[in-house]
Amino acid sequence: MNPPTGRSLHRQLLLWLLLPQIVLWLVAAFGAYRLASRHADELVDATLLQAARALARQIKPTSSGLFVDLPRSAQDILSVDAADPDERVVYMVSSPPGQLLLGDARLPQPPGTPALNEPVFFSTTVPEAMRVVSLDLHLGAAGAADSTLRVQVARSSAPRELLARRMLLDTALPLSLLIALMSAIVWAGIRRGLRPLAELQQQVEGRRADALDPVQLRAAPPEVSALAGAVNELLGQVQHSLATQRRFISDAAHQLRTPLAGLKSQTELALAAASDPALRQRLERVHESAVRGARLVSQLLVLARAEPEAVAAQGWTAVDCSRLVHEVTAEWVPRALAAGCDLGVEVADEGLRVQGVELLLREALVNLIDNAVRYAGEGATLTVKLRRAGDDLWLDVEDNGPGLAPEMRERAFERFVRGATTAEGCGLGLAIVREIAERHGGSAELLPAAPHGCIARLTLPIVQA
Repeated sequence: MNPPTGRSLHRQLLLWLLLPQIVLWLVAAFGAYRLASRHADELVDATLLQAARALARQIKPTSSGLFVDLPRSAQDILSVDAADPDERVVYMVSSPPGQLLLGDARLPQPPGTPALNEPVFFSTTVPEAMRVVSLDLHLGAAGAADSTLRVQVARSSAPRELLARRMLLDTALPLSLLIALMSAIVWAGIRRGLRPLAELQQQVEGRRADALDPVQLRAAPPEVSALAGAVNELLGQVQHSLATQRRFISDAAHQLRTPLAGLKSQTELALAAASDPALRQRLERVHESAVRGARLVSQLLVLARAEPEAVAAQGWTAVDCSRLVHEVTAEWVPRALAAGCDLGVEVADEGLRVQGVELLLREALVNLIDNAVRYAGEGATLTVKLRRAGDDLWLDVEDNGPGLAPEMRERAFERFVRGATTAEGCGLGLAIVREIAERHGGSAELLPAAPHGCIARLTLPIVQA
């Protein structure tokens, strides 16, 4: 299976839904800061204009010049803010404008040509970062050069910046919490929206390769339902194709049984009547081929019955495995003796039952015993064992023959793979056993026996009382 090359749909949706929110948050934060700065400037400018007008009222024209009624206490208030000693307030009075009368001469002149009685606000970095208001007033006769008075009051920009930052924080914090809440809601919505896709993936990945029943989704949206419908249509086509193939194999096997049985009977009659050794040898080979062909056809029929659809159509009952073991072993004792093998049975726990098709379970046990008789060799001892293992039962066919190489223990369950070329067989026995075991929710494996030999184990779930 190739790894996915595209980006995650979940991540893409999350990115494209959260990205506008992040941009919105940045724009809102910048706008809030600008708005806070403007309101802070308006507040500071109003305070500065009030201070400038109050200072201008303390300057009165006289016949000999200007009289400045500015007590020391008022100068201290203008120089240092009582609420914040680190905040500086600087003023300058000039008349005519630019000619210092009192205050700090470092304050710069306002830009352009200010109109009379119209305040001009500007920012400066001399003597430090400050906000300045400049107000030109008439003190004498109109048009006289010396009748214009310029009052400038400057205040440090630090409080304004602090006020703007506080307003930004007061605005940005609830906005950030709102964005976080919206992001959580978006994330949860994406997970909920993509849940049908995850359910579809789980149903497709979690099933066996031969499980072709339709995918069932609960309350899926139309897009996912359409995808599930396409998958179900594909599964239906595959199921139809496999059913046609199995039906052909079953029909072909049924059709072959009759001519093979006739061929077997005819070779037996010919062997009984033949006296020529060379002819008898040829007839024996034909008879062996007919027997092997009949066995192959029989096993193909069993394999067709072990397919999922065929198993589902057969009657499932609680099968008494101890009874099944005794019956099958008793049937095979004469054949084992004819092959020179000693066949016995060992049942450790009576009354063990499994839910399944008795005909198929019998065929699985027959194949295990037949496989042991064929490959254990003459003089071998075979034991059919049945015992409980937790919630499962172990049905073992153990022999003390030559055993099987470790690399062949798993390959032996493949179709048409034989453990030895000298023994008769078509290589389907163990494949049928595993197929039947898996149809009954169990497994089949080959294990080494001590000191030598092989254990063919069939593991099946027990029906609880």
